[in-house]
Amino acid sequence: MIEEQRPLAVITGASSGIGYELAKLAAEDGYDLVIAADEPSIVEAHTGLEQHGTRVQSLQVDLSTTQGVDQLLDLIGDRSVDALMANAGRGLGDGFLDQDWNEARFVIDTNITGTVYLIQQVARDMRDRDRGRILITGSIAGLMPGSFQAVYNATKAFLDSFAWALRNELKDTGVSVSCLMPGPTDTEFFDRADMLDTKVGADPKKADPADVALAGYRAMQKGEGDVVAGFKNKLQAAMAAVTPQSVLAEQHRKMAEPGSGDR
Repeated sequence: MIEEQRPLAVITGASSGIGYELAKLAAEDGYDLVIAADEPSIVEAHTGLEQHGTRVQSLQVDLSTTQGVDQLLDLIGDRSVDALMANAGRGLGDGFLDQDWNEARFVIDTNITGTVYLIQQVARDMRDRDRGRILITGSIAGLMPGSFQAVYNATKAFLDSFAWALRNELKDTGVSVSCLMPGPTDTEFFDRADMLDTKVGADPKKADPADVALAGYRAMQKGEGDVVAGFKNKLQAAMAAVTPQSVLAEQHRKMAEPGSGDR
């Protein structure tokens, strides 16, 4: 492709983990990139992605705020976005009543408020052009009550539901909406969420973020509605649909309760 015809992909939460792997797949697929994250390591991600011969613009920004999302939109400018991968997210462990409110609010604003604001602004142009792909990183966590991770799971339940609703609203257009629903993945998530002492945080058999990203990227490119990465997670998602919520909450407690990693 000549330079002016290269499609543009925007990826949030791209400094590491699933987001970085999504950006790498897009770069290898011929996209120019706009990447953003609230971590300084976005600089290293920028350098690494340029090795794939693509044009990269990066921004370290707080995507939990309207002002932060507006900074990202200003960086995009009047360019058409061909693929939006809304991957930015934060987690938070411990019991809800023991959490600092500002930290809990940050999870809500990053996972929900900033994400849906960005999607609305970008997807309007996609609808006007009748072309575009959106991948939202939800989670199988959104299918179950998250004891000792209550706020995080609730935000992912919102995103899972939001993705399907938006997909339906856009079904008669050329814009597709896909929802990536990973299970526990080997990223910095559990360290940042202060969950390394939990059973799920200490589990050495977490999914490879490259595998999770590939499943999500392929689903987005095919215009599929959702993808649960990994057989074990597919089974867990299926079981969640028929298991009482009280049972799911107790199961989650055993995985996420502080100190459960030592039991």
